Amino acid sequence: MPRKPTFSEALEYHEKPTPGKTAIRSTKPTATQADLSLAYTPGVAEPCMVIAEDADAAFRFTNRGNLVAVVSNGTAVLGLGNIGPLAGKPVMEGKGVLFKRFADIDVFDLEIDATEPEDVIRFCEMLAPTVGGINLEDIKAPECFVIEQTLRDRLDIPVFHDDQHGTAIIGGAAFLNALDLTGRDISKVKVVFAGAGAAGIATARFFIELGMSPENILMVDSVGVVHSGRDDLNEVKREFALDTDARTLEDALVGADAFIGVSIAGTMTKEMVQSMAERPIVFALANPDPEISYADALAARPDIIMATGRSDYPNQVNNVLGFPFIFRGALDVRAKAVSERMKIAAVHALADLAREPVPDSVLRAYDLDRLQFGPEYLIPKPFDPRVLWRVAPAVARAAMDEGLARAPIADFDEYITQLQTRFNASYGLINAITTRAMEHPKKIVYPHAADVRMIRAARRVTDEGIGSVVLLGDIGRIHGLAEEAGISIDGVEVVDHIKEVAERDRYALILEQLRRHKGLSLQDARRQTEDPAMYACLMVREGAADAVIGGLSSHYPETIRPALQVLQVEEGRSIVSSVYLVVVRGRPFFFTDCAVNIEPTAEQLAEIALAATTTAEEDFSRSPRVAFISYSDFGSAGGSEPARVRRAVELFRLARPDVPVDGEMQADTAVIPELLSNRRPKGPLSRAANVLVFPNLTSANASYKLLNRLGDAEVIGPILSGLSKTVHVMQRDASVTDVVNMTAIAVAEAQRRERVSQQA
Repeated sequence: MPRKPTFSEALEYHEKPTPGKTAIRSTKPTATQADLSLAYTPGVAEPCMVIAEDADAAFRFTNRGNLVAVVSNGTAVLGLGNIGPLAGKPVMEGKGVLFKRFADIDVFDLEIDATEPEDVIRFCEMLAPTVGGINLEDIKAPECFVIEQTLRDRLDIPVFHDDQHGTAIIGGAAFLNALDLTGRDISKVKVVFAGAGAAGIATARFFIELGMSPENILMVDSVGVVHSGRDDLNEVKREFALDTDARTLEDALVGADAFIGVSIAGTMTKEMVQSMAERPIVFALANPDPEISYADALAARPDIIMATGRSDYPNQVNNVLGFPFIFRGALDVRAKAVSERMKIAAVHALADLAREPVPDSVLRAYDLDRLQFGPEYLIPKPFDPRVLWRVAPAVARAAMDEGLARAPIADFDEYITQLQTRFNASYGLINAITTRAMEHPKKIVYPHAADVRMIRAARRVTDEGIGSVVLLGDIGRIHGLAEEAGISIDGVEVVDHIKEVAERDRYALILEQLRRHKGLSLQDARRQTEDPAMYACLMVREGAADAVIGGLSSHYPETIRPALQVLQVEEGRSIVSSVYLVVVRGRPFFFTDCAVNIEPTAEQLAEIALAATTTAEEDFSRSPRVAFISYSDFGSAGGSEPARVRRAVELFRLARPDVPVDGEMQADTAVIPELLSNRRPKGPLSRAANVLVFPNLTSANASYKLLNRLGDAEVIGPILSGLSKTVHVMQRDASVTDVVNMTAIAVAEAQRRERVSQQA
């Protein structure tokens, strides 16, 4: 259960080091007077004049297309009530943080001193030219209904009141899956709604859009059941007034199939739950405490399917699964509104996603060993990155189908790739390699496979068609781990090499012949083939597999040493080296050598650089620009290291005169264009380098790790080169995605080796 932060912790979080949670940063350079003359006067006049002639040009030259206004008057803030606009500002800033974190949408939070609907409406109308959409927030009912509907009628940008529709959409996705699990028909299910505020009314209306019959809905407010005999109902509640004898929530729940609570804590008792139909569906969504606790509801009815608004219970109905992605899809097609069909599309996208296998990154985020569709997993988790590229495209497509899109998407596959790359800059690079791998899959062996990460990776590699995997290790242990984690390993080959006596004896003979000159006896060779890494490398040598992916549960030398002993270096190479792909704010760099050579000679440095250049060109389709790093800039400091690096640069130029290269240079000179042009005018590098060759292992290893840990850089590697066969060694803290990505790289490399062999 997540620990509730203390009062002082919450205040300190919001106060330090900078008050508040959001800020504005420039997206254009402002370092020089020339920059400022473009940013403001006189250069800014040019886009102004273009926009004056064509209003749509604002989406080209300003941030409007990715900007949402979060507008609130503070009359219904979270569970705090009418605390006013200023007191509600921390909440609206928080909303902005969620927009940015989950959908990369910029936000202006605007808290307005306006309690009359007409004033809120007029403010939003005047605001509309600034933004691409408006998210109404924490405005009390029934005024919120009038405000939203009026703005939807008058404005041609998306207007969305999340308090109404967020719960409806996320709850709707969970409800459809709960109905499926219990074998119920939405048109026949009998549902009780507790709470007739903005969320309750909107959710009931939306469930009707999903197919629920109005005659099967009983609404309960603070007075009791909303029935036709009451004379205290406003216009909104009257649409749900039924002719019924039920007067209390207790009456309404007898025999009911489902309960949807958006009211207050403690309104539901165990006895009420017990009076419901078989396999009751209870969505107790009051925050911060549900209408009935999860423990009490489960004790009352073990057959219950339950959701709450809390993250410490299964099936959290969290609005963050909706609004960022709905706006993302709407903004990306410049939709005129958020329609019912767009919201329904979001519901089905969420419901369908919950039925798919859950990525390891999500399990790690929630400290879970397994998670699969069922009573305790009806909807995706908020930190599931796939929600973005499932919901946003579904919303965008619905807007197009309905004629609401002013900028239709021509290629949805490309759009989805763009979304994936938006939050994982390396995705586009890896996606190209994965696509190549899938064209001609290869067999990959995973030694030390009694690790749930390896098993999950094998499942994904198999399902995605990247290759076929051999899991090497104790079969019972591997099957036990898979079963415990809920992973099917059907179609994945599992081999216990210890029990493969005949094959192990054959490999031992080969190993003894290879290492006889080093004094290795046949008995020692038999013992060494018990090592899964050695066995895997011999499999690759003998053609029983195409590549080895090792590591995770073993130390780096334990996998690389057997590879060096039984696999020759490839023709033209004298050493094995490694390269890491390091993606910094969307820019890919290739760092080398970060894992193998401690203090390479000038000749070895040149060879390392050539190998990294080949990786950049052939595996990642990048035009290499090479910088050799040192503490000196082009002779500015003496010492043996700069001299060694300068010699390596000369050797590299002789080998690859077609590749721009320079050095020795300091690291910042290599990557900052202004520094490069100032310190090396008219030098060989006209642009910043993307292949960085470090003078020793310490500098290379430290550089990529610091960027990864402190700079939030994405890192893929180490990618080994120099061996005659494909072997890669994962770091011990690597994730399942890291293993899958490296497997795709290994398959692509094995394909390349095969092509070269055929051409020879």
